[in-house]
Amino acid sequence: MIRVDGGEFAMGSERFYPDEAPVRRVSVAGFWIDPYPVTNTQFAAFVDDTGYVTEAERVPDPALYPGAPPENLVPGALVFVMPPGPVHLGDFRQWWAWTPGADWRHPTGPESSNSALADHPVVQVSHTDAAAYCEWVGRELPTEAEWEFAARGGLDGATFTWGDDDPQETKPLANTWQGRFPHENNELDGWTRTSPVGSFPPNGYGLYDMAGNVWEWTDDWYTSKRASNTAHACCGPSEARGGTREDSLDPDQPDIVIPRKVVKGGSHLCTPQY
Repeated sequence: MIRVDGGEFAMGSERFYPDEAPVRRVSVAGFWIDPYPVTNTQFAAFVDDTGYVTEAERVPDPALYPGAPPENLVPGALVFVMPPGPVHLGDFRQWWAWTPGADWRHPTGPESSNSALADHPVVQVSHTDAAAYCEWVGRELPTEAEWEFAARGGLDGATFTWGDDDPQETKPLANTWQGRFPHENNELDGWTRTSPVGSFPPNGYGLYDMAGNVWEWTDDWYTSKRASNTAHACCGPSEARGGTREDSLDPDQPDIVIPRKVVKGGSHLCTPQY
């Protein structure tokens, strides 16, 4: 693991996702963090040792998915499917497909395999799955503030983990989308989907894939409430870990109150077009 000394930084952004605003000064204590995302090899060792079954491999609880068609209440996950041509970017269903049988071993569906992806980050894992892995390995997920502080690599206020310039369409520094989204990926960065961890340069703290490749879980509840707070590595549940479960919901679906955890970092599907 890599030691990240604590400090104060400008958390958030007012230039991209609305729910990243406002920018606020936040202080974090020092903490340790893995230099790479968790790989399929690491997650397989956990499953082999414990017999753990991920949420994508379980029959969903209908109470957690009000309004879901009964035929969808089977083990599975969402899978990105590239459409044959341009589609309206206001409808994510044009490129996300509920896929029975998709899970961490079969990331794009029951006929797929991760056997050739040993050093790629594990995908199709829920927050519950990620937390279970962390407990097994004797660690924990970072808070949102810790994660963002680490991702910035000492560049307080910078746009990206490497600075303010955006070279993704010329000489990519992360695994993101190049081309017309979601129907054309010219693979300028070398990958259509995930890439082996550490395929791109590290940030200033020596951490890899803090931008692009896969979204990463944190341990904070998503909430629209914003306040400066102090986050401590290895602390228990408290106000230092952001919002509460009761505060957490998707503002676009106020009638379906499903608590959410914060994800950070973007993925191989991220593009300024969407």
